[in-house]
Amino acid sequence: MKVRIARLLATFFYAGIIPAAPGTFASAIGVLVVLNLYQQPIIYLASILLVTVVGIWAAGVTEKAVGKKDPSIVVIDEVAGMMITLFMVPLSWPVVMSGFFLFRAFDMFKIYPCNKLEEQGGGWGIMADDLFAGLYANIVLQLAIRLALCRTCF
Repeated sequence: MKVRIARLLATFFYAGIIPAAPGTFASAIGVLVVLNLYQQPIIYLASILLVTVVGIWAAGVTEKAVGKKDPSIVVIDEVAGMMITLFMVPLSWPVVMSGFFLFRAFDMFKIYPCNKLEEQGGGWGIMADDLFAGLYANIVLQLAIRLALCRTCF
């Protein structure tokens, strides 16, 4: 029963079992989650923490059950990363789309320390690289938004 619940959560309600690009699909689901939580920042932040904690547990249990390091069916990490990417940024379609592509790029290219964190394995290793990818994407979005605003001041 524990493994079934962990798999349900790790695959983010079976989104991770789609045959093509499950991480990209889960990132898009993450955008939908953000759009539903955006107006309630405290609940949004609590949801990031909840998805992260649950994700560490569920990803670790699922990884052991599958017997493969960082199995592609585990996509709760992409949902958490996308939630971090869009935290405290103005949600317009250009910002959301930029955030989506930035997160996917940071997630794929594994810029330090993401590459080292992923090597740790287990639930923490699975989640940590995407959490940092989301943080990197958020920082880039925050800077880009501020630079765009500065240009309009002149």
